[in-house]
Amino acid sequence: MSVLEIKDLHVSVETDQGTKQILRGVDLSINEGEIHAIMGPNGSGKSTLAYTIAGHPKYHVESGSILLDGAQVLDMTVDERARAGLFLAMQYPVEIPGVTVTNFLRTAKTAIDGEAPAIRTWIKDVRESMTNLRMDKSFAERNVNEGFSGGEKKRNEILQLELLKPRFAVLDETDSGLDVDALKIVSEGVNRAKANTGLGVLLITHYTRILRYIKPDFVHVFVNGRVAEQGGSELADRLEDEGYDRYLAAPNVG
Repeated sequence: MSVLEIKDLHVSVETDQGTKQILRGVDLSINEGEIHAIMGPNGSGKSTLAYTIAGHPKYHVESGSILLDGAQVLDMTVDERARAGLFLAMQYPVEIPGVTVTNFLRTAKTAIDGEAPAIRTWIKDVRESMTNLRMDKSFAERNVNEGFSGGEKKRNEILQLELLKPRFAVLDETDSGLDVDALKIVSEGVNRAKANTGLGVLLITHYTRILRYIKPDFVHVFVNGRVAEQGGSELADRLEDEGYDRYLAAPNVG
């Protein structure tokens, strides 16, 4: 069984005011087939964790490790991490002018698998996934995310998730900016990808509404760059009722 392990991770970023410590000793272990929700107030380090796993150069790992089946992820380039089975769905997906969705997906799939997918099977898979995500077939020939609405960009992220078949997916506030219908469709896509491949999911969110559709096995509360509490799905329900005040009011240790 595959496992993604984050051990005593400390991460900083350079700002105009100097070096800012963001992650302060994060420990987290995600097994294949598990859904872990990370919740917490703004500025607690949730997105920093996502981008550190993906290899964003802005974030400096001062100490700790990220292991994928025992292999040190921090020693891998961004594309090596993707080929190893890591996937990031961004909170704000970028536009890629001049590159169609079809070409982008096929190029990415070829890079990850080391060989181009059989064209007939690939076209069938793309069309099926787009239909399931309620994406008009014309999107296949449009440039990646160019002129897409917020909801269309998020559906396109999940389209990639379904077709690229990673081992672990980090979803950074995939629910932000989605109306109720889009949220349901995107959530169904995540659940479908998990059912088809058994991937592990790290779901970062502020709100419990997406957790009504994507049921977490574990919930971790991020405060001030570390895990302040963890539990099962009932913890998310408690956060819905109580918010984060009791964590923020607690004295900062360390």
